[in-house]
Amino acid sequence: MKISYNWLRTLIKTDLTPQQIDEYLTSSGLEVEGIETFESVKGGLKGIVVGEVIEKEKHPDADKLSITKVNVGAAELLNIVCGAPNVAAGQKVLVAMIGAKLYPTTGEPFEIKKSKIRGAASEGMICAEDEIGLGTSHDGILILPDHATVGTPAGDFFKLEQDHVLEIGLTPNRADAASHYGVARDLAAILNCKNNTTTFCAEMHNIFELPEASNINKVEITIENPDACKRYSGLVISGITVKPSPDWLKNSLLAIGLRPINNIVDITNFVLHDLGQPLHAFDLNKITGNKIIVKTGLEKKKFKTLDGAERTLNANDLMICNESEPMCIAGVFGGLDSGVSESTTSVFLEAAYFNPDFIRRTGKQHGLKTDSSFRFERGTDPEMTINALKRAAALIFECAGGVLSMDLIDIYPEKLEPFKVAFSYTNCQELIGKEIDRAIIKHIILSLGIIIEQEGNDGLLLAVPQYKTDVTREADVIEEVMRIYGYNNVEESTQIKFTANFADREKATAAENTTANLLIGFGFNEMIGLSLTKETYYTDNAALVKIVNPLSSDLNVMRNTMLFGGLETIAYNINRKQADLKFFEFGKTYQKTDATEGFKYAETKHLTLFITGRKYAENPYNENNKIDFAFIKSCIESILHKLSVTYKISDLDDDQFSYGLSYVHKKNHLVSFGLIDKVICKKMDVNAETFYADFNWDNILALVGKTKLEFTEIPKFPVVRRDLALLLDKKITYKELEELAFNSERKLLKSVNLFDIYEGDKLQAGKKSYAVSFMLQDEEATLNDKQIDNVMQKLIKTYTEKLGAVLR
Repeated sequence: MKISYNWLRTLIKTDLTPQQIDEYLTSSGLEVEGIETFESVKGGLKGIVVGEVIEKEKHPDADKLSITKVNVGAAELLNIVCGAPNVAAGQKVLVAMIGAKLYPTTGEPFEIKKSKIRGAASEGMICAEDEIGLGTSHDGILILPDHATVGTPAGDFFKLEQDHVLEIGLTPNRADAASHYGVARDLAAILNCKNNTTTFCAEMHNIFELPEASNINKVEITIENPDACKRYSGLVISGITVKPSPDWLKNSLLAIGLRPINNIVDITNFVLHDLGQPLHAFDLNKITGNKIIVKTGLEKKKFKTLDGAERTLNANDLMICNESEPMCIAGVFGGLDSGVSESTTSVFLEAAYFNPDFIRRTGKQHGLKTDSSFRFERGTDPEMTINALKRAAALIFECAGGVLSMDLIDIYPEKLEPFKVAFSYTNCQELIGKEIDRAIIKHIILSLGIIIEQEGNDGLLLAVPQYKTDVTREADVIEEVMRIYGYNNVEESTQIKFTANFADREKATAAENTTANLLIGFGFNEMIGLSLTKETYYTDNAALVKIVNPLSSDLNVMRNTMLFGGLETIAYNINRKQADLKFFEFGKTYQKTDATEGFKYAETKHLTLFITGRKYAENPYNENNKIDFAFIKSCIESILHKLSVTYKISDLDDDQFSYGLSYVHKKNHLVSFGLIDKVICKKMDVNAETFYADFNWDNILALVGKTKLEFTEIPKFPVVRRDLALLLDKKITYKELEELAFNSERKLLKSVNLFDIYEGDKLQAGKKSYAVSFMLQDEEATLNDKQIDNVMQKLIKTYTEKLGAVLR
């Protein structure tokens, strides 16, 4: 939000410099992010002075050039070559001196240098208006009136305005400071606090009583939805002339980054930034039936806004309508056909208090952000509408003429009362950590516009105005006192107080840290994704937790899975030439559950892994360095072993994976992992094979510390490994392979491991290939070839007869 220094000083009497105001406001929570200098003409016409052409003669080597001698108030006349056809002796002109930097109306800035033009020396430039940003004409040089004094700086002659603009990073809770008046009110409170006085105050200017209305015009106002529109005020001014605004008004708006349009529109914008109350001006002749109807319920109706876009209205969009059609999206954006134009002679001026929920919802649904909606959706002051109309009416009379042709109408069915807050000095001291003089506290409270209704021995009964939308409790008032008093004015304590806690480290934190350290050792990086995601990622929306007022359509649901956020990160990195990626993330997913279970929503903690590209950095010693199923499987088993969590292997039935496995403990799911389905990867703009693991971390934590560790003697005799590549029907699960293996050989078979899965075009339809390893060991002797062959033949026979397996 931009605040003009000159404008601010019209609302509060102070000689503080912009830098001092910066310091005071920032210390009070209105952080000033920067100060810029504004000039009504860019460059401020520095280096340009009033000169008088003393002599003029034709250039001997150029038909269209003249050689002039110009008096600029210096000891000697300047020789200047000029190409303008209208230059003549005796003229008062603007002269850009050597070294001056000019900012033309169009084109890039340039610097004046001493030069020779067709052999003639030129010691400056006689300027046209477009060459220095004063206009658009380039027909000739700008000729000044005779009374102009030679040597006068051009900035002084034209009385250019200079200003300093403070850029304030306004937080969403500070709707009360969304105007120059609101900032002036805070500054007054700071100065009263520092000086222990109440002499400083923010003053509204030109809030005069309205003149007597002729009432030759009449507009009937009806509020059909009083919940959406709590207050609506309006008046009519006739006989106006729509024209460009005076310079002071244009410069005020330009300083804060607004483009002047015409005097009526500029006045409504000025009052908005002056007092924080949005206004809207309707052309009275376009209000059909002379009726204003404030209502909702125009679902699916087409409406064309000021930007020319046709929008489809929603049922909850609050609209300002005439007798036959909508004219404006209330508090957000005006209509194309009802605004002020050059032919407008009468205006209906509106000031209202709209329910922030309606404005916020409408703005987001239509993707509209305006200065008005910015304030309405945060909460304006319902008591400001009348003053804002009076201020605007006075400015219209001044800048556009006209008379009041309909008296002010104010519809305020149910007055919005101030928040009642009981304030205790003792609680204030305890919360701040310092005893502040009670007189200073009262000065702060009164300066912020809060009314003291009653006063007791230890406290106050306060009436907090509605514009303080975030001050509804005692703690909020104490925070207001603290920020105005100054956080830096509370001394650091000389004591440190703490409660010793000898409890064991929290199991969940310890498990996360152990796992994170292990994964970092494997080359992973931790990522933190958003809990908000895009609804269109999901095919089944029944379980999605939807956001009522989403920031955008890309962030309109809570994530049901962490897969899509991870793939977004993978795609982002791959698109920036980072192809070898290993990520892990701890986070939650959110689901809507069956209400019969006694609750409506559920949160589940997860750990996810994402791997793509190479296992290790490219080097000459690793021929097969590509990430594969075995790698992610080894990472998962290392985590489970590190946490002493036992598991059994189960087949995976999940459309997110092309293939993979699932580990369970009894009936509790622990982790699913495998290669992400190509369709999903393509949808997320990931063209590389990506492996994914999804731990149910809640189930993992439930098992951490529950397994009793057992130690066994290190075997004296070696383990023998044998591998089989089996061609199987797709319906056969790895669990069946494992169970048959241990049923066939109970003594020598120590473990079975699936280390590769292949499903491709080279296999028969309905078939898949499993590569399985078998670890054999005799604890009493070294195994010989005959024993090993007997075991393997037994396994092959079992798989062939019972599963129809074929050795590859």
